Amino acid sequence: MDEDERVLHILWMNGGLSCDGESVALTAATQPSIEEIVAGALPGVPPIALHWPYFDFDSGPDGGPGSFIEWWHRADRGELDPFILIVEGSVPDETNKAEGYWSGFGNDLETGQPIPASEWLTRLAAKATAVMAVGTCAAYGGVHAMAGNPTGARGVPDFLGWDWTSKAGLPIVCVPGCPTHPDNLAETILHLLYQVSGQGGEMALDESLRPRWLFESTVHSGCDRASYYDQSDFATGYGSTNCLVKVGCWGQVVRCNVAKRGWINGVGGCPNVGGICIACTMPGFPDKFMPFMESATPAADDPAGYAPLIRTLRGFTLRVATPQG
Repeated sequence: MDEDERVLHILWMNGGLSCDGESVALTAATQPSIEEIVAGALPGVPPIALHWPYFDFDSGPDGGPGSFIEWWHRADRGELDPFILIVEGSVPDETNKAEGYWSGFGNDLETGQPIPASEWLTRLAAKATAVMAVGTCAAYGGVHAMAGNPTGARGVPDFLGWDWTSKAGLPIVCVPGCPTHPDNLAETILHLLYQVSGQGGEMALDESLRPRWLFESTVHSGCDRASYYDQSDFATGYGSTNCLVKVGCWGQVVRCNVAKRGWINGVGGCPNVGGICIACTMPGFPDKFMPFMESATPAADDPAGYAPLIRTLRGFTLRVATPQG
């Protein structure tokens, strides 16, 4: 490993409550691909060392040759500067029980006991040049923060604070989705690399700390079925090419570019291939947007008024679910 101080390290922690969906998604990115980023194949990308469980050659145990977790210990000791901390998975509350831990990542070198993911986040956030929360679980709590979950899980902004900034003065960057869009994730990583290395401008974020240029439009605005919505021509079941609002689609109010961008190489996107939008890029998901497969009842004698009614009701839910910073 090149020890030149100009190398920008990326520590990817998937030790929280996570399904590794964002890691899997990143392997499918093409604009750019993670291989292009790591190999320095893009103009101006600084030399980076990616410490990611899916990619790193250093995969040995603590204390052994090629120890993966040693990079976290080095960062904790202040030996890595600069570095970006990427968090995948929600952060459980380790104080809400008498014993044990919800989620750990590596072991304490002195005690041999597991280090909770929340402790790593506390230790390293203060030392990191920038912090990213990837996936809706890391961004806003996601599935693990649903009502009734005993873990007390929450997203990185709820854990560190919505107004938190790194030692470089950078806010948390959230790239939500369940899983997040592969190219949205890779593109945001690339933008942050340019920004941290002084070759790119400040990243514009919205009120939910999402990259504004990726999340400023609704799913509906890029949906192949939008014209059917405007005509109140709705599907009553799956297998139809008409608008999916009557079977539960939230695309009219959810900010996400998947319908416009496609999933991989411009192909796919939930409503474009017959799947409803379930609002997985939004704060409050999934509780605030359930049940997914139902919607409000239209006025019996006014089928043309159905679309505006649904947009109004879902807009109210959106305002309730959106954090106020």
